[in-house]
Amino acid sequence: MIIANISTPLLGMVDTAMVGHLSAAHYLGAVAIGSMIFTFVFWGFGFLRMATTGLTSQAYGENSTAKMQAVLMQSIWLALIIALLLLLLQMPIRAMALHLVDSSGDVEHFAAIYFDIRIWSAPATLINYAILGWLIGREASKAALLMVLVINITNILLDGLFVMGLGMDVDGVALASVIAEYTGLIMGLVLLNHYGLSKSGIRLSLSKKVLQQSQHGLTVHGNVMIRTFLLISCFALFTTQGARQGDTVLAANSVLLNFITLMAFVLDGFANATEALTGKAIGRKSPSMLRKALSLTAFWSVLMAALFSLTYLLLGEWIIRLLTGIDAVIDYADIHLIWVIIAPLIAVWSYLLDGLFVGATRSREMRNTMLFSALCCYLPAFYLLQPFGNHGLWAALLIFLAARGLSQSLYIGGIMRLADPN
Repeated sequence: MIIANISTPLLGMVDTAMVGHLSAAHYLGAVAIGSMIFTFVFWGFGFLRMATTGLTSQAYGENSTAKMQAVLMQSIWLALIIALLLLLLQMPIRAMALHLVDSSGDVEHFAAIYFDIRIWSAPATLINYAILGWLIGREASKAALLMVLVINITNILLDGLFVMGLGMDVDGVALASVIAEYTGLIMGLVLLNHYGLSKSGIRLSLSKKVLQQSQHGLTVHGNVMIRTFLLISCFALFTTQGARQGDTVLAANSVLLNFITLMAFVLDGFANATEALTGKAIGRKSPSMLRKALSLTAFWSVLMAALFSLTYLLLGEWIIRLLTGIDAVIDYADIHLIWVIIAPLIAVWSYLLDGLFVGATRSREMRNTMLFSALCCYLPAFYLLQPFGNHGLWAALLIFLAARGLSQSLYIGGIMRLADPN
C-alpha cells in the first residue's frame, strides 16, 4: 500500500507540473482551487474508505464472511446515494465554493471549468473508496495496489496526452481524472468478483445481514465523516487564506502542499497496515499481535518521516523548480520551504495513530480529538498568527498537526485494552 499511496501524490505533482509550466500563474491557481474543492467534497467522504477498512478488518479477524458482506454492501450503497446527491447539487456547491475562496477572476473562471468536468467522477470515486477500504481490511493489499495504480497511471498518461499532446489546460487535467476514476472502478469490480464472490460469498444485493449490521456501521461512518470534514476544512481554510493573499501566494502554497501530500500518503501507507493489523488483532483478541503491529509500524513511520525531512532539506529547491517554471512562484516557495522540512517530524504521529483508531473503530475518539485540534488549536493559531502573513499560516497548520498527535496519544492505552481476551 505504500507504493500505491506514493502514486497518488505523484499524480498531484504531475498535475501541478503540467499546468505549472503553462504561461501564467492563474492556471496553477485554478487547479489548486479546483483540487481543494474536490479534496473537500471527495476526501470529506473518505470515511467510506476508513470506516470500511476498520469494520472489515475486525470481521476478517473474526473470520466472519457475513459481517464482511454487510460492511461492503453498506458502504457501496452509501457511496451511490452520496454521489447522486453531489451530482444533483453540483451547481450550488460550485457557486458556494468559489464564493468562499474569493480568488482572482481568472483563477475563478478556470476553477469553474475544472469543477464542471471533475464532478462527474463522483460515483466512481466514492465507490472506489468503499472497494479499497474493503480490500485493505481483508488484507488484499496486492489487489488494492493494483486498483490504485490503474487509476493513477491512467490519470498521469491522460494528463500528458490532453495537456502536452492536445494543448488543453485545466479541462484536460479534470477530464483525465474523470476517465481514470471510472477505469479504476471497472478494475475494482473485477477484483471484487475475484476476492469477494469467489472467496467470501459477497453478493452485490441487499440482504438481512446488511440491515442487521447497518446501525453500528452508520455510527462509525458518521463519526469518521465529521472527523474528515474537519480535517479537510482546516486545509481548505489554509488554501483560501493563501488565495486572498494573491495568485503568487496561492500558487506557491499549492506547490509546497505537494510536499505535504507526498509525505502524508507515504505515511498513510504505514497507517493502512496499522488499520488492518489492529482490526485483526482486536478481532482475534490478541494483545501481543496488537503491540507488535503498533511498534513495528511506529518504527518505520518515524524513520520514513526523518527521511522525508532530510530529502526536503537537500532537494527541496530542486523539486520546486521541477513543479513550476514561474520565477515569482519559485522565489516565494523557496522562502517558505522550511515549513515543509519540519512538517514530517511533527505530522508522523497523527498519521500513525489514525491507523490505530481506524482499525479499532474508535470513531468517537477520532471525532473528539479532531474537534479539539481544529477548534481549540488550529483556529486560534490561524487568527492570532495572521500578522505574520504566510509564515503564520504555515505555523498554524503545523500547530494543528502537532495537536492531533498529542490528543490522540491519550487514548492509546484504552485501545490496547480492546485486544484483551478478558
